[in-house]
Amino acid sequence: MKIIAKILAFTMFLLCALPLCACAESTQTEGISIVCTSFAPFDFAREIAGEGANVKMLLSPGADSHSYDPTPKDILAVNKCDVFVYVGGESDVWVEDILSSIDNPDMKTIKLIECTEELYCEEYKEGMDHGHDHSHGHDGTEYDEHVWTDPRNAAIICEKIAAALCAADEENADKYNENLASYKAELSKLDEAFKAVVANGNGKPLIFGDRFPLIYFVKAYGLDYYAAFPGCAADTEPSGATVAYLINKVKEENIPVVFHIELSTGKIADTICEATGASKMQFNACHNVTKDDFNAGVRYIDLMWDNVEALKAALK
Repeated sequence: MKIIAKILAFTMFLLCALPLCACAESTQTEGISIVCTSFAPFDFAREIAGEGANVKMLLSPGADSHSYDPTPKDILAVNKCDVFVYVGGESDVWVEDILSSIDNPDMKTIKLIECTEELYCEEYKEGMDHGHDHSHGHDGTEYDEHVWTDPRNAAIICEKIAAALCAADEENADKYNENLASYKAELSKLDEAFKAVVANGNGKPLIFGDRFPLIYFVKAYGLDYYAAFPGCAADTEPSGATVAYLINKVKEENIPVVFHIELSTGKIADTICEATGASKMQFNACHNVTKDDFNAGVRYIDLMWDNVEALKAALK
């Protein structure tokens, strides 16, 4: 019913906004229009599209992607765009209904959870809090959505975006393919850097006093981990048993760093660090960034290179 209400609201908004949009469109940069639901695909799209493109992120900087709800203005942006990129997991359940309601037969769509050779389910590690509130897919399976945390998946996503841009704007295909080649080279360097850190590391598990939206990352590099919650958990307060388990794990294995993810309060990591003497560090899942970072033009590549340094500290 909520989605239906959104669609009805969008219809009324569209009828009211048509004359206004016709005027506003003439003041915008002419170029291909790309709409993305969250930060990672938004950043990939602007890297591949380059200057002159209109790239929009629906999720507000600083917001949690799992609580995002589209506005009529967002739906209008999707309806008008040339390329639409969305995650396709539980945080994007609204998308399919919206796509079936809009009238844009030329729009190219990319679903991120289809841009990986293997789709992983969320894991419940030993010690992890099981009391979180979440929803499952139609078949009862809950897949981890954060496929871009593996740089190799990021390269596949960029290939899909480049192909969609070339199909929608053949005149600039050479530019898109050149940008793709350049960006894939950056991703390859990043991948090699992570491999080198792991190869020279101490082999200890990573500890996250937080949610854990990084299954694709640890699978890519053969890392073990322990965390307070799965990646899509809504809870922010774990049980005392979970906190105690993580504290004991840090002490038993003499682990130097406890991680929290971006936009988290970091309180759980603080508690663990106070009890163990470990250092608290941020590890970026790149689902979103702060408003200041967004305005400063921070890139996925920048955040992942920060992760390289954070991983070095944890595995030293």
